[in-house]
Amino acid sequence: ADITYIRIKTCFIFLAAILDIFNRKVVGWSLSKRINTRLCLEALKMAIEERKPKGGLIHHSDRGIQYASTEYIETLKESGIEISMSRKGNCWDNAVMERFFGSLKTERTDDVHYATKEEAKADIVEFIAFYNSQRLHSTLNYMSPAEYEKAYASRIMVTQTVH
Repeated sequence: ADITYIRIKTCFIFLAAILDIFNRKVVGWSLSKRINTRLCLEALKMAIEERKPKGGLIHHSDRGIQYASTEYIETLKESGIEISMSRKGNCWDNAVMERFFGSLKTERTDDVHYATKEEAKADIVEFIAFYNSQRLHSTLNYMSPAEYEKAYASRIMVTQTVH
């Protein structure tokens, strides 16, 4: 999980996103003019609803105040999610999220001058849909997150059927 900023005409808006590191799929996100706990909680709640995690899931983020807030940590614990945070000042500990944000910015938002939050949101939603369903990843054997997840699920079904 992490937060980045997106420039719009009058200010910056903030995008909190949660990526499933297994298949690089964006499973939760939220956009706001405020960089606060609520921004991150909305992304977390979307991810929990999307994935319905079972025990043993690890949530990794930096040490930002939003992720260290009582409300955020309680939500993680209530969902049976273990907490992991980057070492102080070490962005490499969250390199997968940094890479996603880099892709978002270089492939979509850097050269665009959004007039409103709504305009930026529509474009970001479109990018996330593309990223999840079509963008190929070398770490996923050149499959999209959706293809990789489907291939994995079919291997599990085949294995369960054979045994």
